[in-house]
Amino acid sequence: MKTANQKIESPLLDEKEVTLHIKREDTIHPFVSGNKYRKLKYNLLEARNQGQATLLTFGGAFSNHIAAVACTGHEQGFKTIGVIRGEELENNWEDNPTLELAHKNGMQFHFVSRSAYRDKNEPDFLQQLKDTFGEFYLLPEGGTNKLAVKGCAEILSEDDSTFDYICSSVGTGGTLAGLINSTQPHQTVLGVPALKGDFLKADISTFAQNERWQLVTDYHFGGYAKVTPELVQFINRFKKGTGIPLDPIYTGKLVFGIFELIKQDFFPKGTQILAIHTGGLQGITGMNQVLEQKKLPLLDV
Repeated sequence: MKTANQKIESPLLDEKEVTLHIKREDTIHPFVSGNKYRKLKYNLLEARNQGQATLLTFGGAFSNHIAAVACTGHEQGFKTIGVIRGEELENNWEDNPTLELAHKNGMQFHFVSRSAYRDKNEPDFLQQLKDTFGEFYLLPEGGTNKLAVKGCAEILSEDDSTFDYICSSVGTGGTLAGLINSTQPHQTVLGVPALKGDFLKADISTFAQNERWQLVTDYHFGGYAKVTPELVQFINRFKKGTGIPLDPIYTGKLVFGIFELIKQDFFPKGTQILAIHTGGLQGITGMNQVLEQKKLPLLDV
C-alpha cells in the first residue's frame, strides 16, 4: 500500500533551504493506521497459517497497539486478548477511550499489576496465560518482531528514493528497523525516541541490516506519554498551518524535533527530508483527559 507525501510550507524551511515532506501513513485506516497496520500485516498472515484463532498482546492504558490489534482482529475474525498494565484500571476501564474502543471491537482484557507486567516475556508468565486462555498467537508489546520489521520495510516506495533523510518516531524500534532496511545507500534514517535514554540502540541493531541511522534523544519531553504545554501548542499550530494532525506521544515529538534540528543547522542546505507519520491519532482523546485533569492546554481535535 502506497501512501501520499505532503510537502510542508514554512518560512524556516525556506530560510534554511531544506524541504520537508510528511508521509501520510496515518491515512491507511482510522484506527489501524501507520506503523500498526504495517506491523500487523505479516503477523496476521502467520497467525492464520498456524491455524490460530486468538491474538494475545500487551499494552498500557492508551496503547495504540492495543487499539489496533482489537480493530484488526475484529475485522479479520480473530478473538483478541489484551494483557493490560495496571490492575487499578479493571474497575474503570470504561472511562478510558482506548480501552473502550478495544472492548467495542471484541477484545477481552486481562489486567495485571505493574510488577507482574514486567514479567511479560518470561516463559512461566506466558504459560500461565496459556493455562488461562488456551492457545494463542503472541504479539509482543508494541508489535515489534521480525514479521513487523518486514511489514515496516514496505513503508518506503521507489518514489521516496529522492530524499536524503528518512525520519521517524521510535517506540520499540521495529518501525525504524524496517525503514533502515529499505533505504537507499545515500539515505540516512533518523529516529526520535519517545522514551528517555539510549537503550533502544541494541534492540534496533538486532533487526537493522546497515548502519546508516542514528537516534536523536533530546525530544522525549520527559519520557513516554509525557507532554508539555510547549509541545501541545506546537502540535496545534502545525495542524492549523498544514491540516495535518499529530499525536502527542510519537509524531508530535518527531516533527517538533525535526524543526529544532533545522533551526540548529543539523541538515545541510539542499537537504530533502521525509518524516513518517506513524498514526496514533486515537490517543489524542485520552491525552486530552489527562491534560484537562492537570489544567493544561488541550490538543485540537
